[in-house]
Amino acid sequence: MELTDILALVHPAIAIMVVFPLLGIVLNRALLTRQRRLQTTGGEKTKIPPVVGVEHVAIGKWLSGSVIGVALLGMAYPIASKMLAQDTFSKEPARVGFVVLIFAASIASLVFLYKARTKIWLGVFSTLTGMGLIIIGLQPEVFRRDNEWFVSHYYYGIAAALLMIFSLATIQDIYQDRQNRWRLAHIILNCFALLLFFGQSMTGARDLLEISLSWQTTHLYQCDYVNRTCPPPK
Repeated sequence: MELTDILALVHPAIAIMVVFPLLGIVLNRALLTRQRRLQTTGGEKTKIPPVVGVEHVAIGKWLSGSVIGVALLGMAYPIASKMLAQDTFSKEPARVGFVVLIFAASIASLVFLYKARTKIWLGVFSTLTGMGLIIIGLQPEVFRRDNEWFVSHYYYGIAAALLMIFSLATIQDIYQDRQNRWRLAHIILNCFALLLFFGQSMTGARDLLEISLSWQTTHLYQCDYVNRTCPPPK
């Protein structure tokens, strides 16, 4: 494997080592938190400690940041590698500078989103973070599989990242809403996010099978993908 092949594995490696273990822990704490709430509301004596709710929020924040960070990393590699290969730095220096600025602004907005406490700043920084992800994803170097968006690793990932941003921005609303409307929205949206994560695992594995090693690329570009044939090696 060349260095470029190793760098291509950083995104899926971090997703496997960090994101999915955190996802399992957050899901476990979410189920325990809901079970404890139902038991206490029904007047039952529960053996589930109250700390599970605090752990759910704390680890959920880690999960959200990890998902957003992995999404940025997953787009940074193809953008940087293709820009270098196509000499975009000299052909389109303004766009290169713009993309770098958007990456920096997105990371800064995510940091400030974690620190924000008032609703207006939560809304501002969550919006800026989400806009940054979308603008970066619209760059031509990013493979989106637009013709098959319903099975696209990119679209699943962006949707999951946007839902994580929404979760970060609405934590205070969940605890302040006595009618539990925000809590219900949080549960519904994150159940959908869980389905997206399952889709991410399948589409990510599929894409890894489709991505060739750098030294194989020249030969594979000669293949006929419609008839599923490749020319014999010389």
